[in-house]
Amino acid sequence: MSLNLFEKRIKTNAELENLMGEPSQLVNRKVINYLDQHCKDFIAKSPFLVISTANEDGLCDASPRGDQPGFVKVLNDKYLIIPERPGNKRMDSLRNILANPRVGLLFMIPGLGETLRVNGSAQIIQDDDLLKQLAVQGKTPLAAIAVEAEECYIHCAKAFKRSGLWKKDTWPAPDTLPKAAKILVEHAKLPDVTLEEIEARLEESYQKKLY
Repeated sequence: MSLNLFEKRIKTNAELENLMGEPSQLVNRKVINYLDQHCKDFIAKSPFLVISTANEDGLCDASPRGDQPGFVKVLNDKYLIIPERPGNKRMDSLRNILANPRVGLLFMIPGLGETLRVNGSAQIIQDDDLLKQLAVQGKTPLAAIAVEAEECYIHCAKAFKRSGLWKKDTWPAPDTLPKAAKILVEHAKLPDVTLEEIEARLEESYQKKLY
């Protein structure tokens, strides 16, 4: 989409601050540069995170990671490791990390509106002793993402409260949800690949290829 579509655009920090205001002293002081016990406890209870990365050209990606609570292992006050479970082999996050190690993590806990944000520098590791600690169902990941924490802070619950994300009575009816297989078949447009085949592939992947 061309930026010329929009007539009024904010172009400077001064314009932005004049419009939105400035953060409070509490907000300015809440950021720490290490994983304290509060961060460790939050991560231990979190079954889901989003990792944001960008390549050398600044093209961005945000990717989900999830498993049982505690699947992210905190090594010490500075480092955590995220297992790289089987996926679709695009490896967007991993390729971006190789080009640009800067990452942002957003940890979530079901039912809790607040999230934990961890920003830092990442690398892809294959240390056998660490990977074995991330094994599930007897399957050890081929690699993991190690992140050195540089900024850690709690994020308020306003987005979750506005969205009602954890309130089941606000969820749409299952039969109205987008259908992944239909989206895939129409986006990919592969010849001789049917909707039923895509549905079967997805089901097999979900049942047999999680680890």
